[in-house]
Amino acid sequence: MRVLLAEDDELLGAGLRAGLQQQGFMVDWVRDGVAAERELLTGQYQAAVLDLGLPRQDGMQCLAAVRARKLSTPVLVLTARDGVPDRIAGLDAGADDYLVKPVDLLELAARLRALVRRSHGVAEPEWAAGALRMDPVARQVRLDDALVELSAREYELLQIFMLHAGRVLTRDQVEQQLYQWGAEVSSNTVEVHVYHLRKKLHAGVIETIRGVGYMMPKLVKPRGEGA
Repeated sequence: MRVLLAEDDELLGAGLRAGLQQQGFMVDWVRDGVAAERELLTGQYQAAVLDLGLPRQDGMQCLAAVRARKLSTPVLVLTARDGVPDRIAGLDAGADDYLVKPVDLLELAARLRALVRRSHGVAEPEWAAGALRMDPVARQVRLDDALVELSAREYELLQIFMLHAGRVLTRDQVEQQLYQWGAEVSSNTVEVHVYHLRKKLHAGVIETIRGVGYMMPKLVKPRGEGA
Protein backbone atom coordinates (compact mmCIF):
# COMPACT_ATOMS: atom_id res chain seq x y z
CA MET A 1 0.00 0.00 0.00
CA ARG A 2 1.25 3.45 -0.88
CA VAL A 3 0.92 5.95 1.98
CA LEU A 4 1.82 9.61 2.41
CA LEU A 5 3.79 10.65 5.51
CA ALA A 6 3.68 14.35 6.48
CA GLU A 7 6.22 15.00 9.25
CA ASP A 8 8.68 17.91 9.59
CA ASP A 9 10.97 16.33 12.20
CA GLU A 10 13.81 14.77 10.18
CA LEU A 11 14.80 12.12 12.71
CA LEU A 12 11.24 11.04 13.47
CA GLY A 13 10.20 11.14 9.82
CA ALA A 14 13.13 8.96 8.77
CA GLY A 15 12.31 6.47 11.51
CA LEU A 16 8.62 6.34 10.63
CA ARG A 17 9.34 5.89 6.95
CA ALA A 18 11.85 3.09 7.57
CA GLY A 19 9.54 1.36 10.04
CA LEU A 20 6.51 1.50 7.76
CA GLN A 21 8.58 0.23 4.85
CA GLN A 22 9.61 -2.74 6.97
CA GLN A 23 5.90 -3.40 7.51
CA GLY A 24 5.35 -3.55 3.75
CA PHE A 25 4.16 0.00 3.03
CA MET A 26 5.45 2.21 0.24
CA VAL A 27 6.04 5.63 1.81
CA ASP A 28 6.34 9.09 0.25
CA TRP A 29 7.50 11.67 2.80
CA VAL A 30 6.75 15.41 2.80
CA ARG A 31 7.84 17.95 5.40
CA ASP A 32 5.20 20.72 5.30
CA GLY A 33 1.44 21.15 5.12
CA VAL A 34 1.33 22.74 1.68
CA ALA A 35 3.17 19.78 0.15
CA ALA A 36 0.94 17.37 2.09
CA GLU A 37 -2.21 18.97 0.70
CA ARG A 38 -0.83 18.96 -2.83
CA GLU A 39 0.16 15.30 -2.71
CA LEU A 40 -3.04 14.15 -1.04
CA LEU A 41 -5.14 15.79 -3.74
CA THR A 42 -3.46 13.62 -6.38
CA GLY A 43 -5.52 10.71 -5.02
CA GLN A 44 -2.58 8.32 -5.38
CA TYR A 45 -2.49 7.16 -1.76
CA GLN A 46 -4.32 4.46 0.14
CA ALA A 47 -3.84 6.36 3.41
CA ALA A 48 -1.94 9.25 5.00
CA VAL A 49 -0.13 9.89 8.29
CA LEU A 50 -0.42 13.59 9.10
CA ASP A 51 1.44 15.53 11.78
CA LEU A 52 -0.41 18.60 13.05
CA GLY A 53 2.57 20.87 13.77
CA LEU A 54 3.71 21.30 10.17
CA PRO A 55 5.35 24.44 8.73
CA ARG A 56 3.79 26.59 5.97
CA GLN A 57 0.36 25.13 6.79
CA ASP A 58 -0.49 23.14 9.89
CA GLY A 59 -2.06 19.72 9.74
CA MET A 60 -5.52 20.88 10.73
CA GLN A 61 -5.61 23.38 7.86
CA CYS A 62 -4.35 20.73 5.46
CA LEU A 63 -6.99 18.26 6.64
CA ALA A 64 -9.79 20.82 6.35
CA ALA A 65 -8.65 21.76 2.85
CA VAL A 66 -8.59 18.22 1.47
CA ARG A 67 -11.91 17.29 3.07
CA ALA A 68 -13.44 20.45 1.57
CA ARG A 69 -12.38 19.06 -1.81
CA LYS A 70 -14.26 15.80 -1.01
CA LEU A 71 -11.08 13.72 -0.78
CA SER A 72 -11.94 10.45 0.97
CA THR A 73 -8.41 9.09 1.53
CA PRO A 74 -8.14 7.83 5.14
CA VAL A 75 -6.03 10.16 7.28
CA LEU A 76 -4.40 9.19 10.56
CA VAL A 77 -3.34 12.19 12.64
CA LEU A 78 -0.06 11.65 14.48
CA THR A 79 0.80 14.43 16.94
CA ALA A 80 2.21 15.39 20.31
CA ARG A 81 -1.03 17.22 21.13
CA ASP A 82 -2.57 14.75 23.56
CA GLY A 83 -5.44 16.76 25.03
CA VAL A 84 -8.98 15.50 24.59
CA PRO A 85 -10.08 18.78 22.92
CA ASP A 86 -7.25 18.34 20.38
CA ARG A 87 -8.39 14.81 19.58
CA ILE A 88 -11.98 15.90 19.21
CA ALA A 89 -10.96 18.79 16.95
CA GLY A 90 -8.88 16.49 14.75
CA LEU A 91 -11.61 13.89 14.38
CA ASP A 92 -14.26 16.52 13.74
CA ALA A 93 -12.04 18.09 11.08
CA GLY A 94 -12.09 14.84 9.12
CA ALA A 95 -9.37 12.63 10.59
CA ASP A 96 -10.17 8.90 10.56
CA ASP A 97 -7.89 8.03 13.46
CA TYR A 98 -5.65 9.79 15.99
CA LEU A 99 -2.39 8.66 17.61
CA VAL A 100 -0.25 10.53 20.11
CA LYS A 101 3.55 10.55 19.89
CA PRO A 102 5.63 8.62 20.73
CA VAL A 103 4.00 5.85 18.72
CA ASP A 104 4.59 2.12 18.43
CA LEU A 105 5.30 1.34 14.79
CA LEU A 106 3.46 -1.98 14.88
CA GLU A 107 0.35 -0.24 16.19
CA LEU A 108 0.68 2.49 13.55
CA ALA A 109 0.93 -0.11 10.79
CA ALA A 110 -2.06 -2.04 12.18
CA ARG A 111 -4.18 1.11 12.35
CA LEU A 112 -3.26 2.03 8.77
CA ARG A 113 -4.25 -1.42 7.53
CA ALA A 114 -7.55 -1.14 9.41
CA LEU A 115 -8.24 2.30 7.90
CA VAL A 116 -7.60 1.02 4.40
CA ARG A 117 -9.82 -2.01 4.97
CA ARG A 118 -12.68 0.12 6.22
CA SER A 119 -12.30 2.63 3.39
CA HIS A 120 -12.85 -0.24 0.94
CA GLY A 121 -15.75 -1.74 2.90
CA VAL A 122 -13.78 -4.72 4.22
CA ALA A 123 -14.42 -5.67 7.85
CA GLU A 124 -12.35 -8.87 8.03
CA PRO A 125 -8.57 -8.81 8.63
CA GLU A 126 -8.11 -10.87 5.44
CA TRP A 127 -9.19 -9.65 2.02
CA ALA A 128 -11.05 -12.10 -0.19
CA ALA A 129 -12.20 -12.27 -3.78
CA GLY A 130 -13.88 -15.63 -4.22
CA ALA A 131 -11.25 -18.38 -4.06
CA LEU A 132 -8.42 -15.86 -3.59
CA ARG A 133 -7.44 -14.66 -0.11
CA MET A 134 -4.79 -12.19 1.05
CA ASP A 135 -3.43 -11.75 4.58
CA PRO A 136 -1.89 -8.22 4.69
CA VAL A 137 -0.27 -8.84 8.09
CA ALA A 138 1.57 -12.03 7.12
CA ARG A 139 1.78 -10.80 3.48
CA GLN A 140 0.54 -14.19 2.28
CA VAL A 141 -1.73 -15.08 -0.63
CA ARG A 142 -3.78 -18.26 -0.97
CA LEU A 143 -5.76 -19.57 -3.90
CA ASP A 144 -7.98 -22.61 -3.26
CA ASP A 145 -6.37 -22.64 0.24
CA ALA A 146 -2.95 -23.26 -1.35
CA LEU A 147 -0.16 -20.79 -0.55
CA VAL A 148 1.07 -18.85 -3.60
CA GLU A 149 4.64 -17.53 -3.59
CA LEU A 150 4.83 -14.00 -4.98
CA SER A 151 7.61 -11.47 -5.31
CA ALA A 152 7.27 -8.23 -3.34
CA ARG A 153 6.20 -6.30 -6.44
CA GLU A 154 3.74 -9.01 -7.51
CA TYR A 155 2.21 -8.93 -4.04
CA GLU A 156 1.82 -5.14 -4.14
CA LEU A 157 0.21 -5.31 -7.57
CA LEU A 158 -2.22 -8.03 -6.51
CA GLN A 159 -3.08 -6.01 -3.41
CA ILE A 160 -4.03 -3.04 -5.61
CA PHE A 161 -6.33 -5.20 -7.71
CA MET A 162 -7.90 -6.82 -4.65
CA LEU A 163 -8.60 -3.43 -3.06
CA HIS A 164 -10.36 -2.39 -6.28
CA ALA A 165 -11.99 -5.71 -7.16
CA GLY A 166 -14.76 -5.22 -9.70
CA ARG A 167 -13.38 -1.85 -10.83
CA VAL A 168 -11.42 -1.20 -14.02
CA LEU A 169 -8.01 0.39 -13.45
CA THR A 170 -5.93 2.04 -16.17
CA ARG A 171 -2.23 1.31 -16.38
CA ASP A 172 -1.49 4.85 -15.18
CA GLN A 173 -3.69 4.36 -12.12
CA VAL A 174 -1.91 1.11 -11.30
CA GLU A 175 1.52 2.70 -11.70
CA GLN A 176 0.59 5.63 -9.46
CA GLN A 177 -0.31 3.26 -6.63
CA LEU A 178 2.53 0.79 -7.26
CA TYR A 179 5.57 3.06 -7.29
CA GLN A 180 7.04 5.62 -4.93
CA TRP A 181 8.65 8.87 -5.97
CA GLY A 182 11.79 8.52 -8.04
CA ALA A 183 11.15 4.94 -9.12
CA GLU A 184 12.04 4.18 -12.72
CA VAL A 185 9.10 2.59 -14.51
CA SER A 186 9.53 1.06 -17.96
CA SER A 187 6.67 1.21 -20.44
CA ASN A 188 5.68 -2.46 -20.06
CA THR A 189 6.39 -3.01 -16.36
CA VAL A 190 2.74 -3.45 -15.34
CA GLU A 191 2.10 -5.83 -18.23
CA VAL A 192 5.07 -7.99 -17.20
CA HIS A 193 3.91 -8.21 -13.57
CA VAL A 194 0.34 -9.02 -14.67
CA TYR A 195 1.72 -11.78 -16.89
CA HIS A 196 3.61 -13.36 -13.97
CA LEU A 197 0.60 -13.07 -11.66
CA ARG A 198 -1.56 -14.88 -14.20
CA LYS A 199 1.01 -17.67 -14.45
CA LYS A 200 1.16 -18.11 -10.67
CA LEU A 201 -2.60 -17.82 -10.14
CA HIS A 202 -4.59 -18.27 -13.33
CA ALA A 203 -5.58 -16.20 -16.34
CA GLY A 204 -9.02 -15.25 -15.02
CA VAL A 205 -7.68 -13.58 -11.86
CA ILE A 206 -6.91 -10.37 -13.75
CA GLU A 207 -8.92 -9.51 -16.84
CA THR A 208 -7.69 -7.22 -19.60
CA ILE A 209 -10.26 -4.61 -20.62
CA ARG A 210 -9.15 -3.71 -24.12
CA GLY A 211 -8.35 -0.07 -24.64
CA VAL A 212 -8.89 0.72 -20.93
CA GLY A 213 -6.84 -1.35 -18.51
CA TYR A 214 -7.30 -4.23 -16.09
CA MET A 215 -9.87 -5.55 -13.66
CA MET A 216 -10.04 -8.25 -11.01
CA PRO A 217 -13.50 -9.86 -10.76
CA LYS A 218 -15.11 -9.56 -7.34
CA LEU A 219 -15.44 -13.35 -7.24
CA VAL A 220 -12.27 -15.05 -8.43
CA LYS A 221 -12.94 -18.61 -9.55
CA PRO A 222 -10.95 -21.59 -8.26
CA ARG A 223 -7.79 -22.45 -10.16
CA GLY A 224 -9.42 -25.13 -12.30
CA GLU A 225 -12.28 -22.91 -13.47
CA GLY A 226 -11.88 -20.26 -16.14
CA ALA A 227 -8.11 -20.74 -16.25
